Parts: sequence; C-alpha cells; structure tokens
Amino acid sequence: NDSCEYLLSSGRFLGEKVWQPHSCMMHKYKISEAKNCLVDKHIAFIGDSRIRQLFYSFVKIINPQFKEEGNKHENIPFEDKTASVKVDFLWHPEVNGSMKQCIKVWTEDSIAKPHVIVAGAATWSIKIHNGSSEALSQYKMNITSIAPLLEKLAKTSDVYWVLQDPVYEDLLSENRKMITNEKIDAYNEAAVSILNSSTRNSKSNVKMFSVSKLIAQETIMESLDGLHLPESSRETTAMILMNVYCNKILKPVDGSCCQPRPPVTLIQKLAACFFTSSIIGYLIFYIIHRNAHRKNKPCTDLESGEEKKNIINTPVSSLEILLQSFCKLGLIMAYFYMCDRANLFMKENKFYTHSSFFIPIIYILVLGVFYNENTKETKVLNREQTDEWKGWMQLVILIYHISGASTFLPVYMHIRVLVAAYLFQTGYGHFSYFWIKGDFGIHRVCQVLFRLNFLVVVLCIVMDRPYQFYYFVPLVTVWFMVIYVTLALWPQIIQKKANGNCFWHFGLLLKLGFLLLFICFLAYSQGAFEKIFSLWPLSKCFELKGNVYEWWFRWRLDRYVVFHGMLFAFIYLALQKRQILSEGKGEPLFSNKISNFLLFISVVSFLTYSIWASSCKNKAECNELHPSVSVVQILAFILIRNIPGYARSVYSSFFAWFGKISLELFICQYHIWLAADTRGILVLIPGNPMLNIIVSTFIFVCVAHEISQITNDLAQIIIPKDNSSLLKRLACIAAFFCGLLILSSIQDKSKH
Repeated sequence: NDSCEYLLSSGRFLGEKVWQPHSCMMHKYKISEAKNCLVDKHIAFIGDSRIRQLFYSFVKIINPQFKEEGNKHENIPFEDKTASVKVDFLWHPEVNGSMKQCIKVWTEDSIAKPHVIVAGAATWSIKIHNGSSEALSQYKMNITSIAPLLEKLAKTSDVYWVLQDPVYEDLLSENRKMITNEKIDAYNEAAVSILNSSTRNSKSNVKMFSVSKLIAQETIMESLDGLHLPESSRETTAMILMNVYCNKILKPVDGSCCQPRPPVTLIQKLAACFFTSSIIGYLIFYIIHRNAHRKNKPCTDLESGEEKKNIINTPVSSLEILLQSFCKLGLIMAYFYMCDRANLFMKENKFYTHSSFFIPIIYILVLGVFYNENTKETKVLNREQTDEWKGWMQLVILIYHISGASTFLPVYMHIRVLVAAYLFQTGYGHFSYFWIKGDFGIHRVCQVLFRLNFLVVVLCIVMDRPYQFYYFVPLVTVWFMVIYVTLALWPQIIQKKANGNCFWHFGLLLKLGFLLLFICFLAYSQGAFEKIFSLWPLSKCFELKGNVYEWWFRWRLDRYVVFHGMLFAFIYLALQKRQILSEGKGEPLFSNKISNFLLFISVVSFLTYSIWASSCKNKAECNELHPSVSVVQILAFILIRNIPGYARSVYSSFFAWFGKISLELFICQYHIWLAADTRGILVLIPGNPMLNIIVSTFIFVCVAHEISQITNDLAQIIIPKDNSSLLKRLACIAAFFCGLLILSSIQDKSKH
C-alpha cells in the first residue's frame, strides 16, 4: 500500500543511469512541473557537503542554470520568485548543538516552518575525531536529543533523514582515510535505531532516506574523490526526493510511487452494481437451467432396460447469452481495475535496449514463418492476408510499447507506418464493401460502430478515462464515418451502377477529390478543426486534458492514408473488373516483365523509405513529412506481398490469428499488460522479469480473445437486423449515452 517506503528504501538500476524503485514508477519532473508543485513552498537542506550536493541537484530541477559556486562551508540560499519557491542549504556538518539549535527554532509556533526538511551528517564527525568510538557515542547522544524535535516538526512538515552513503576507500585522500564503510554503517545503524524509537507507541514520522545508499553502492566507483557521488547519481537521488513530495500533489500518470489510490467515481460504482447484478443473474439462471436439465435426464425403460432419450436440445436464449457475456465481462473488468487502478499489483518503468526490442521481433517472425498455410482465395489483399498483416503489425506495435522503443526515433518512424497501414486497410476494406455491396443500411453502420467502440466505452466507464484516451478507436471510428458519408451521399455511386456507364467512375473520383480538399482544409486550419470538435457533445468525446489538440495532432498525423486506401481500392477493383490482373493460384499479378519491374521498384522504394526513417534526426520534421510519404512503404509492401503468385497463395496462420483480435490487443494492453495507462509495465511476478512477461502476456492474450468473442455475441443481440427493433435499441442506447454524459458532467464539476 505505501509505495513511498519502497521509493525511499529500495530499487535497482536498469542500465547505467535509469533507477527503478521497487514496485512503483518514478516520474521525471520537468522545470514547469517542479515549479507548479513547489509553488509557495520552502525546502530546507541541513547537513554536510553530501547534503549540499543533494541541494544543488534538487535546485537544478527547478533552475538548471543555477551554478555551484560560493563558499562551500556557508549557508546557500536559492529563491525562484516566479513560483515563490525558496530552497535553503544550511551548513551544519555535524550532529551537534549547532544543528539542534537550528532545528529547535523551527519547532516554535511563531516561526514559519519549512514544508520539507532534508537532514543528514556523519562523515565530518568521523574525520574530525579520527574515527574514534567516543565520537560515535557522542553522535548517538546528540541525535537522541535532536530526535524529539524532528518528530515534532514531522507532524506539520515532511522530514527526511538521509543515511550516509558508502565511500570508495581506495580513492580517499590521506586526511579522509579514517572514513571507512564500517564506520559509516555504525553511524547509520545508530541513526536508524534512535530515530525509529523516538516515538513509543507509534511509527516514527521522520522518514529514513536510505535509497541513496543503494545508488551509491553502484556508482561510488565513478566518484572523483571517493566521498562525493558522481553528478548522475546525485540527480537520481534529487529526482527521488521530488517524486516523494510531488507525486501526491500533481499525480503524474507515469509516477505511481507515493500516489494514493484514485477515488471511485459514481459512474464506476454504477458499473460495479451492473456487473455484479449480471453475475448474480447469470448464476441464478444457470442454477435453474441445471435443475431443469437434471429433471429431464434420460430414464431407464423397465421393460427393455434401455435409456429413453427424452431430452430435447433447446436453443440457447438471447437472455442467457446476454447474461453470460456480461458476467464474463464483469469478471474481466474487475481484473482490469485491479491491475491498473487498485494498487494491487506492482508497476515498473520501461527501459529501452536494442536487444529488448529486436530479439522478440526476430522470435515472432520465425514463429510466423513456421506456421504457414494455403489461402482459400488468391486475390490481392484477401481476408487471410489482411488478417495476417494486422496480426504481425499488432505484435510489432506491442513489442514497441513494452520495450519503451518510442525513445529510439528510427523505430518510432517505422511504427508510425504500421499505424498508417492499419488505417490504410480501414479505407481499403470499408470502401470495397460499400462499393461492391452497395449496403448503406443503418444495420451495417451500427454493427461496425458497435464492434469498434464497445470495449472502449466499457473501459471509459470502468477505468474512468476519456474516450480520446484510447485515441486509435476514435480515429478509426471517425474515418469509417467519413468513408460512409462520402459514398452514401447523393449521388450514391456503386460498382453495379458504374459498370453500366464509365461516367459514374468520374463522379466517384470527383467525390474523392472533394474529400481530399476537405481533409487539406482541416489539416491546415487548426482553428476550424478545434471549433468543430469543441462543440458539445463532441467535446466530451474528443477532449483530452481540457482541449482537442491531442485529437487534432493524432488525426493530422495520418490524414491522407485513409484516402490513399480508398483510392487504391477503387483502382484495384476497376483493374480487376476489366480482368487486367491475373489472380489465379501461383500466377504473377501481371506479365513477367511488368511484374519484375514493379517488384524491383517496390523493393527499392521500401528500402529507400526505411533508410530515410532510420536516418531521421528531428521528430517534428519527420512527423510533418510522414502523412505524404508513408503510403510509399505501404504500397511497396502490398506489391511485394501480392505480385508473386506463390506469395499470394500462402499466409501465416499464426499472425492471422492475432490479426482477428488486433483491435482488442491494442486496447487491452493499456491496462493489463502495460500499466499506468501504458506508461509502465505490469508486474504480476516480482523479481523475475522473464516469468512475469510470460504469465502476463498469456493472460493478456486470453482476455483479448475472450473480449472479442463477447463483443461478437453482444453485437448479434444488441444490433438486430429488423429496422424497427434496431431503432428502438438505438433510442435506448442514445438515452444511455445522454445519462452517461450528464453523470460525467456532474462528476467533472464536483472534481473542480
């Protein structure tokens, strides 16, 4: 429950400079965040040269330009007038009467007390008294007299006693040789024993800051004098101190240490009641059904001695499916909540290394190639192939997220193409359906919207997160509606109509041209875009942190790729209708010469884009070019995968299986594979990263698959084919969302 204790006392290094506290995540505070947290605050550091080092590192989080200068053996003040932050270092290198007097002044009621006090000293006592046992005895007496004062201060302020770091004895100068790790341990033991026993009947309010010892044990060898820590270690210690104090104030998403569990909202309580009722309802239904089943068991005919089969297999009712689905979903949502809201399981920071990203990639590629089967059809982008494509892309994206590879720009740029490719498939798939089937009925639209949004809506309720937080689903949903509206608007042009007259092809191209102009207008008119999506109730769906900038950024990043998918589908279907393509089993898509030429161009284009993405130095500039150039690698991949007949005739069943649940995998990872809303990693099994990842991945994939089945079952019941029944259901769904929006608005007002 108290992750602050872990933050102050335990942890390990991930790599050279990344500190991982035990069981929780540490946030890296920016200047603005530090000032926001410490506004109108007074922090006092009191002690020797090591405390002075910590003071400098702490101040540099607030003001990186602050210089370490002046007389080292004097008090050092710092003040940031813009945030009214005051940080003082008070030179008291020994625990003696001087330090006691300084602390005693703060205990007086008339004196303003610091909000945070960081104290510690011992090495000067060892040095001045040549490591004598008498000095240790005096230290114990002095700290015993100071302990009640610190305890009194700790009732109104945060008080930390910094235990002494070990030294690197080989580097110590001659006048410091008496400062040994054995002596330091003795002084630390004395401080811990006395300060922890300063209150008889309760736990001491003075917190032991012992984590710096662990940091020093790993880094003291890099010290210049054997006594003082290297700068990187001091920065880590200062950042820990900032997390201890500020996490409970600012509540950063990726700083789970020292954060209280978020309060349960009214909507979450109502959701818990609903799922509990569903579970109870299903259990009652199951018991009644089982009793009825027992009564209808086959009985033995007394004359013939044979069993009479008087059981009739009754079809499963919609009510049973509904209760069973919500029962399973309730249990799954309870697991989601426990993983990422209840502070029940540990969370850790991500840490990127090349091996943590590329080794799993190679592993899944080998598995994918191993499990290959023949496709049922050999058309371009057939169903098995698109499932395979979604599957391997989703697995790569998952590895990208859990390995923390977003910090490595070349990997980030390639992942951006995978996201764009998913949206390209959205454009291609939905355009092809509407163009060929001509089905613009409300049932089709509701089915797609339900399958896309059901899980996200449930998570918004259970996990208390805005709709835009799961940004990919709003993105796909909006683009689906854009495709639908573009093709459904008058004049409705479909393949059957266009085959009779080529004029309709130009009409459709004109529609696509207007769509492109509309996309360009919104992309280069941020004001107009924000005005549209800031209107209520759209603002409730697309706002994040009080504005729609994040939504505009996400939408703009892949603004052309759905249009490219629609255009590719139109061209492909037109060529297919005119029998220009050879899509037979084992046949190349074009003649040998054209196929070889296009394959060569595709490979060159694919590699050229990869080289450009790998050499990218500026993220903002590359993001600006990405919407226009990402289609190059997508088209290159499609041609490489589909021009050779043998490549088009096989697919990876391993990747295709994951492709069928790719949306659920993408959404579920937020809370039950990753942690802290994707900022960290969920730890089910502490101390064994490999076993933890195996167990958490197995549960994560099983849950995603189960949710996919639940969504499909509920879609059949909630979205009936009969239009009159569907309209009634839609009215109920609209009333549900109106109620949800009202409750959400009430919650927001109560928070503010």
